[in-house]
Amino acid sequence: MHIKDLADNLDRPLVIPLMGYPGIQLTKSTIKQNEFNWGLHSWTIHEMAKRFEPDAIFSMMDLAVLASALGLPVRFPLEESPTVEYPLVKQLPDLYRFLPLDPLKDGLVMAFIETMKFMNRTIDITKGAYVIGPFTLTGLLIGATDVAVATIRDPGLVIGVLEFCTGMISRYVQALVKAGADIIAILEPTAVMLSPRAFWEFSGQFVKRIIEKIPIIPMLHICGNTTHLVPSMVRTNAKVLSLDSLVDLPSVARSVPESVFISGNIDPVSVMLKGTPTQVRQETSRLLEQMAPFPNFILSTGCDLPPETPLKNIEAFMDAGKSWKRK
Repeated sequence: MHIKDLADNLDRPLVIPLMGYPGIQLTKSTIKQNEFNWGLHSWTIHEMAKRFEPDAIFSMMDLAVLASALGLPVRFPLEESPTVEYPLVKQLPDLYRFLPLDPLKDGLVMAFIETMKFMNRTIDITKGAYVIGPFTLTGLLIGATDVAVATIRDPGLVIGVLEFCTGMISRYVQALVKAGADIIAILEPTAVMLSPRAFWEFSGQFVKRIIEKIPIIPMLHICGNTTHLVPSMVRTNAKVLSLDSLVDLPSVARSVPESVFISGNIDPVSVMLKGTPTQVRQETSRLLEQMAPFPNFILSTGCDLPPETPLKNIEAFMDAGKSWKRK
């Protein structure tokens, strides 16, 4: 499957908001309950798909799945996304403790794989799954601040951990593909701090290696203002670039090949969470008009929506997107 195959059948842009978390409002559940219970997780996503009818839908976004599988100390709040409390790697020999671990036998990893299997059986639209990016997982192992310093002072450490992380992520990706995912979105938020040159050295080339083994649609998401990284993001061979609300999409779109789709980028907080349905429609319509010249545009949110996002705002977003016609 190619993302262009989905877009060619429509007289409007694809509408694919990143919206797993608000589904807990429909199933009266918590994020933590969904994380560990694949039956509930898949039900929550199924209800979101049925309620809003997007062109594709993702499971819930979680950057800590593989970190937890490696034994890092992860905090799992009831109503918030999980976070890693502190890193465990200071030097390359520290990786030895992780070598015997099989991530595909971890309970949380298995829960996400089973969620995708059930989504594949019960949801008849395009389905996506998230995986953490190699530099971001490296940052969780070394520490976000320490990894930034190490790219300059100890690049060998960073590269060594990146090699390990790339292998771990690739195994998880293949399991999700086998489970029925149509899109794999690689989440690489920590890479926003890098220069274009450093991005390619410490992220892009490793993302490309993961993508080379993905037989389905590969997507790359980096939070924040990634304008300086977009040319390097294109080099990874991702077929969809998911860009945050800080990026000026029309300006970026002019430099992106038509074969690469640009997804974004309604602000998930100031517009989707805090705005009114009227404001959501206005902002969505404005973005659609700005991106009208670009057939490789996917209407989406700049990042995953907060769990308390009003469902009426999601309805307004979907209505504005689906009612807009190409001119």
